[in-house]
Amino acid sequence: MLEESLEALAIRPDGIYLDGTFGRGGHARALLARLGGAGRLLVLDRDPEAVAVARALADQDPRLVVEQAPFSAAAAVARRQGVLGAIDGLLLDIGVSSPQLDEAGRGFSFAAAGPLDMRMDNSAGETAAQWLARAKEAEIAQVLHEFGEERFSRRIARALVAARAEAPILTTERLASLVAAAAPTREPGKHPATRTFQAIRIQINRELEELRLCLAGARELLALGGRLVVISFHSLEDRIVKRFMRDEARGQQFPRGVPVRAQETQSWLRPIGKAVHASPAEVAANPRARSAVMRVAERLA
Repeated sequence: MLEESLEALAIRPDGIYLDGTFGRGGHARALLARLGGAGRLLVLDRDPEAVAVARALADQDPRLVVEQAPFSAAAAVARRQGVLGAIDGLLLDIGVSSPQLDEAGRGFSFAAAGPLDMRMDNSAGETAAQWLARAKEAEIAQVLHEFGEERFSRRIARALVAARAEAPILTTERLASLVAAAAPTREPGKHPATRTFQAIRIQINRELEELRLCLAGARELLALGGRLVVISFHSLEDRIVKRFMRDEARGQQFPRGVPVRAQETQSWLRPIGKAVHASPAEVAANPRARSAVMRVAERLA
């Protein structure tokens, strides 16, 4: 959704923008191409490999500032850079990136055998294998149910706990096979481990918490008229974004009958248009875009 997101940002050549999820720089490069000499772009990413790519690009373009940080730190980064409250557009393309999925050594996918890692920042924190080794059965089941919306969460959790008693679950291949054996039925067109891998990845990286924290900081981050553009890839993320934009657009809610004028409800955000989905042409070229949903809002006074 490259062109759609750039259009949604309403880019000004002299504006200041923040890309909270650099990835491999697809959005960032296109954004830089639309900025003039006075424009500025801050990019964040947790992944050391993504940050290395971004810094190489920054060496060639002084308009680009790079920090290794989760997007929940966007407001803190803007404050350090002296642009808090001056960001004309905040772009979040959330979820796991294609390079992370495609590299077996990162452990995000069951498509190829690899170590069970799943950390977006693979230089710090607990791996998926370490979490599975220590988490209680009830915790595993809750994560699979809440973050993966997995129907057979309890059955799968029970199977994983039984399996780890025999040998640690250290590879994507073993985890996928254990889940496949535990799930009594399969969703058409989906590997039975799809929801389990999604849930554990979200747990390891605190993805939904990161999203909530970043959205909570958008008010102090954005300039008047600044755009918030969020691309999500599953219903849990999109639900958070949708509710945030709706609630902030309503402003402070008062009990029925309280004499309060509309301007006193302190609404600071205005959703723009409806949710945008990837076009059939983009889905045909990139099947991973089939679940992408983009929502846009604008900062009000």
